Amino acid sequence: MNHPLSRRIGDVLDLDPEARAIEYDGVWCGWDQLGALSNRVAAVVQPGARVGILLRNTPAHVATVLGVLSAGGCIVVINPSRGDERIRADIAALKLPVIIGTVDDLTQLTQPADDATVVTIGELDDAPQIRLGTRADPGPATVAVQMLTSGTTGPPKRVDLTYDMLAVSVIGSDFANAPAPPAVSSSVAIVNAPLVHIGGVYRVLQCVCEARPFVLLPRFELESWAQAVRRYRPKAVSLVPAALRMVLHSDLSPEDLDGVRAVTSGTAPLSADDAEAFTDKFGIPVLTSYAATEFGGGVAGWSVADHRTYWQSKRGSVGRASLGAQLRVVAEDGTALEPDQPGLLEVKPGQLGRDASWIRTTDLARIDADGFLWILGRADQAIIRGGFKVLPDDVRGALESHPAVLGAAVVGRPDERLGDTPVAMVELRGADAVSGAELTEYLRTRLAPYEIPSDIAVVETIPRTPSGKADLTLVRQHFTGRDR
Repeated sequence: MNHPLSRRIGDVLDLDPEARAIEYDGVWCGWDQLGALSNRVAAVVQPGARVGILLRNTPAHVATVLGVLSAGGCIVVINPSRGDERIRADIAALKLPVIIGTVDDLTQLTQPADDATVVTIGELDDAPQIRLGTRADPGPATVAVQMLTSGTTGPPKRVDLTYDMLAVSVIGSDFANAPAPPAVSSSVAIVNAPLVHIGGVYRVLQCVCEARPFVLLPRFELESWAQAVRRYRPKAVSLVPAALRMVLHSDLSPEDLDGVRAVTSGTAPLSADDAEAFTDKFGIPVLTSYAATEFGGGVAGWSVADHRTYWQSKRGSVGRASLGAQLRVVAEDGTALEPDQPGLLEVKPGQLGRDASWIRTTDLARIDADGFLWILGRADQAIIRGGFKVLPDDVRGALESHPAVLGAAVVGRPDERLGDTPVAMVELRGADAVSGAELTEYLRTRLAPYEIPSDIAVVETIPRTPSGKADLTLVRQHFTGRDR
C-alpha cells in the first residue's frame, strides 16, 4: 500500500525497532515486536479487503490494526462487548473475507464461513494461527476503517473513514509531504480510550505517526491512570467528561498531575462549571472539543492560547474551527444565520478535503462573531412536554451542578396527557447520598417547571457506551421497558 498513512506506519515501525513502544500491564514492548505481528497480519490482507477485528485494548490488537492499514485493507470494527447474539448476527450479515480475534472471541462470538480467512491472535509475541480462505472481496483501497458510531441514541452504525480522513486527523492537512519523525520520542502518552471508538483509534494512530511511546490501558480506571500520569508526566492527557469528573472528585492532588499542561475532553458535553472546577483544583486548562465519527475526528476545539485569552468571556464554548473545518449555523430552510443566532449546525470537515459539501448535523448551536461555537443540544432529542420544548442537556447540566451528583442522563418518556415528559437517571459520587425527591426540589430554582423530570432514578452506575457517553437506549429501557 502506497498511501502516506501506510508508509508512515512502516517508517515508524522501522525507525528504532528496539525502542520501547507500548507499556501494557506494567510491561514494555518494542516497535520490533509490533512490527513482527503487523507484518504477519499484513501478509494475509489484500488492498481494499474488509477485515473484521474483534477489537480490544491490547498490544496485539494494536499490531493487528497497524498490519491491516499497512496492507491497505479496510478495518471493520467489531465490538466484542455488545452481547453475544448481536455480535454473531452482525458478523454473519457482514460476510467478511477476513476475521481476526483472540481464540476466546472467535470461539464464542463467531462462526466464520469455511471460505473466510481466520487469524487467531494471542499475546503480542505469539505467532498468529492462520486459516486461509478463498472468499474474495475486491474493492478500492480508499476506506481505512468502518468505524462504529457510539450508539448513544440507538443501535451503532458503521461509518466509512478513508485513509485521507485519518491522515488529516493524525498527521495533518499536508500529510502527503509531512516528514516522518527523525527519532522515537522521549515523552510518553497515555491511551485510555477504547479501540472500538474513533477516539481510541485516533489516539493510537497519532502516537504511532509521531513515534511516541504510550501506556495502553484496557479501560479508564482512576488508579491505573493516575499511576501512569505520576510515572511519565505527560504534557497532555485526554479524558471524556465522565472520566474527568471522576478525577475532579477524587483525592488526587495537583502534585499527582504535575507536568500536565492541558486536558482535552470530547465525545460528550462537559459543563463549564466542571471545566472551571478542574482548572481551579489542578491548575490545568480543560480544552473541550467537538467531533463526530462521521467527520473522521475533530472539527472544533480550544487551544491553550485561546483558553488563556478568551475563556472568561467564552466559557461553555467548545472552541473554534480546527483542522481546516468550516462551520455555520442555519435555519430549517438552510438559510445561514447571523452570529449568535441559534439554529442547526452545518460542517465542512477539513478531513473531507476542499471540495467537501456542507453536512447538516442534528445539533442545535450558535457561533459568535469571533468564531467560537456553542452546542446547545440535540434537535432530534428535544422532548416536547405539553407543547413546551425541553432540551435534555439543559436538564442534565442542572442535575450535574448538584454537589452529590457525578453524572446524569435525561430522556423522554411517553405520557398520555402531555405527549412526553423528561425523566432522569443519576449516578452519585462515592458515599454521597441524595434522593430523587431532594434532587427534584434542588431543580425548582434552576429550571422551568416543565423542564423538571417527572421521575429521577438514582442508580449505582449509569450504563455507558465504550466512549464514555451515557447509553440513552438503555436509560430509556430502564424507564419504559423499551428502547423507543
